[in-house]
Amino acid sequence: MAEKTVRPIRPEDFEILMRMEDEVFGAEGEAVLGPYYVRLCCEFFQDSCFVAFDGEVPAGYLLCFIRGREAYCTTLAVAPAYQGSRVAFLLLRALVAAILDRCDACWFTVKEDNLQARSLHAALGAREVGTRDAFYGPGDRRLVSRIEKEGFERLRARFERMGLVAPRAVAAPPAEPRRVALGAA
Repeated sequence: MAEKTVRPIRPEDFEILMRMEDEVFGAEGEAVLGPYYVRLCCEFFQDSCFVAFDGEVPAGYLLCFIRGREAYCTTLAVAPAYQGSRVAFLLLRALVAAILDRCDACWFTVKEDNLQARSLHAALGAREVGTRDAFYGPGDRRLVSRIEKEGFERLRARFERMGLVAPRAVAAPPAEPRRVALGAA
């Protein structure tokens, strides 16, 4: 089995993401993301969107946008052959490492019956805070969950202990003031 890797998306990943959209969501009878949306992600949001590979084989992707100090994770897709593997975890780890110092909160949306995704969000420290009707269109109800700043701090501590992110740089204590003797005049 090849090594699984995750990297930021690139413009040339457009076809890969569109194909996986059909594979993951289209096959389930759901609407898929429009090509304009996916193209924007590939061109302009490489710092917060990621794609996973098993060797050269695309295994999943994650789309997230940052506005101010808040992140909005809109899509986490894992190819059917990799569902139940560590691909979702690897993608979320890449996201957390990328936004940990840039964001104070992260929002997720998920269908109510997607218990796996809801469990992943909860494991990251997200709390369900509401619902949105017609999120992607008529009849599409989504749960909204959010990780607050305190949750990010707990996540950072856990990821640092596990060696998944570099420890936060600690500022050096202020220098002692120098005493200068003044000569008699």
